[in-house]
Amino acid sequence: MPEASLPLSSGRPSVLIDGQIASDLAAALLGLEVRERIDGLAQAQLDFGNWGTRDGAPGYTLFRRDRLEFGKRLAVKVGDDLLFSGRVMALQARFPKAGAGEAALIVQAEDALQDLRMKRRTRSFEQASLADVARRIASDHGLSAQVDVDSPTLPLLAQVNQSDLAFLREQARRCEAEVWLDGGTLHLAARQRRGGQPLPLDYGGKLMAFDVRADLALQRTELSVGGWSVADKQAVKETAQADALLGSETSDGESGAALLQRQIGARADTVSHLHPGSADEARQLAEAWLRQINRRFVVGHGLAQPDARLRCGATVELAGLGPLFSGKYLLSDVTHRFDMAEGLRTEFVAERAWIGRAS
Repeated sequence: MPEASLPLSSGRPSVLIDGQIASDLAAALLGLEVRERIDGLAQAQLDFGNWGTRDGAPGYTLFRRDRLEFGKRLAVKVGDDLLFSGRVMALQARFPKAGAGEAALIVQAEDALQDLRMKRRTRSFEQASLADVARRIASDHGLSAQVDVDSPTLPLLAQVNQSDLAFLREQARRCEAEVWLDGGTLHLAARQRRGGQPLPLDYGGKLMAFDVRADLALQRTELSVGGWSVADKQAVKETAQADALLGSETSDGESGAALLQRQIGARADTVSHLHPGSADEARQLAEAWLRQINRRFVVGHGLAQPDARLRCGATVELAGLGPLFSGKYLLSDVTHRFDMAEGLRTEFVAERAWIGRAS
């Protein structure tokens, strides 16, 4: 075990309003939280000190609503690296009791996927695939789309009183795709196609702390999905087997499903609410859902030196954790956090389908 760790970064993030650096806001920054999840929509919360000298007299300094205003474009950078870009969606004021801290203005912002979250519709897509749906939704919101996923063309896809983001997430899950935004491009891709080189994190170095758990409770050895074939006018049921799905993802260790089978016994499950319209669709859904379940066999919560490359969907190579828990993980939740006590750091949730072999 390392005897000492590197200190957390004391660097203060930069704040930009409508593309212009706001050095006074950076100086007033008391706290920052930028969070990104694997299903898309990044959010930021910035806490600013809101008491000082204004026009030669003491008072609240940030209530002008000239820059910190609803709909304003807000970005956060560390050096030249962009951590967040979006629009202001909420303003909150904090007035603590005397002696318990200073007055603060709290700004909450969301990236451009908030446009999709706030648009609810009922409509249908005929003879459409996930790629067709993604391109249509992206175009509706002034975005381009980049899709890298195998998705069948279905006779009908119905969006029933759903937001564009909820509908897109639902369809992406059915095809085992992940959703994220990069600039003005809406991305959908299967996990194994996201690419990028693994980022090395060594315990005691860039990896400050890591709490990890391998848990068989939610693992399954097989999963079935049933529905009704419209073309054949008969019930369909397809079953996915875990040992045939993950392949190279578990080549460095033992999968949770394999351990479950050997140590406890087979555990099958059924998902009955997906309503596939053909045997092929039922098979694809069964495989997608079983992969999603079994990829969370090992889940860890980490604390690292700040790095803008630590984003949802990135792969990290963790070292110094012993034979069971060292190796590659995928990041499913990332939060860049700053405060006056601990400076800037990155917290993350990492997952994978396997545990290392004992040595």
